Amino acid sequence: MTEQLYQTIKTLTELHGAPGHERLVRDYLLQRLSPLADEVIQDGLGGVFFVKKSQVANAKRVMIAAHMDEVGFMITDITENGLLKFTAIGGWPADVLQAQKMKVLTHNNKEVSGVIGSVPAHFRTGKESTPQIKDMLLDIGAEDKAEALSMGIQVGDSIVPAVEFEQLTDNRFLCKAWDNRYGCTIIIDIFERLKDVTLPFDLYVGANVQEEVGLRGAGPSTHMIKPDLAFVVDCSPANDTAGNNANGKLGEGTLVRIIDRTMILKPSFKRWLEEIYAAHEIKHQYYTSPGGTDGGVIHTALEGIPTAVIGVPARYIHSNHTIFDIRDYYAARDGLLALLKATDNNKIDELKTN
Repeated sequence: MTEQLYQTIKTLTELHGAPGHERLVRDYLLQRLSPLADEVIQDGLGGVFFVKKSQVANAKRVMIAAHMDEVGFMITDITENGLLKFTAIGGWPADVLQAQKMKVLTHNNKEVSGVIGSVPAHFRTGKESTPQIKDMLLDIGAEDKAEALSMGIQVGDSIVPAVEFEQLTDNRFLCKAWDNRYGCTIIIDIFERLKDVTLPFDLYVGANVQEEVGLRGAGPSTHMIKPDLAFVVDCSPANDTAGNNANGKLGEGTLVRIIDRTMILKPSFKRWLEEIYAAHEIKHQYYTSPGGTDGGVIHTALEGIPTAVIGVPARYIHSNHTIFDIRDYYAARDGLLALLKATDNNKIDELKTN
């Protein structure tokens, strides 16, 4: 891994970006990609896209869409003794949260650390059940409500896990929010690699907001761009720790997501992915999911848009920590570059009509 890619992943995964509170991630994307773009556009919910214009008049439009947000929480109340009540923003299993370090993002972008309370073993009776998120409290060390307020804490502030990016082995890394700072990383990487490449279509590369709470940002951005072809770059849960029947295995390459709750990959698109991956020796694996991606909204927008998800697997997503394999990222990036370089008007029309 290059030092630049390492620092990009470290920065993005450590940034605070809960659904509806993606401003720090958006600012970073603007900093990195605005100088390379012919135009920068933003939808009304906060999704941002960077445009690389072709030299072709009335060129077709190709969209690459990540999402900025990570699953997180929102403060709903501050108790009189200075503890914070919160609700989930996105899908969280309650049993992964107790005693975990978190950070609050205040309105002036200050981060405040805290820990979700748990009952010490000394005081347990053995009859306790896992508390529900609505019953949990975040302890930021405040002695009372007044002190919490003086720290800049407000109802409505967002919370995410406090996790530093860390290399575990030659190929595997630990972080938070690889779902979906993977997507934010790959759009930066792709756009930088294509800066001196002439394309026969207008390329729109960017990231939506609020994917984790119902794919809310994909509709506004798709209607703004009106793409002819779309690629969604998103991270999916690996299921490779409990046996050989893996659905998403670390180190086995990019995911060919054939079906999920929100989208079925068109057979013609699947065949094209397979042809390009075979021609360029891109390691890949087939994947099914009970979840969904922004592709679920994009592919049914307007008159219907041929859409594929260029994904990677990661362990333990939608929890405090994630483990991913960088070789899967390389496969996704190199495969997407090969697909873009093979895209022209004929291919787009073929994918639309077959």
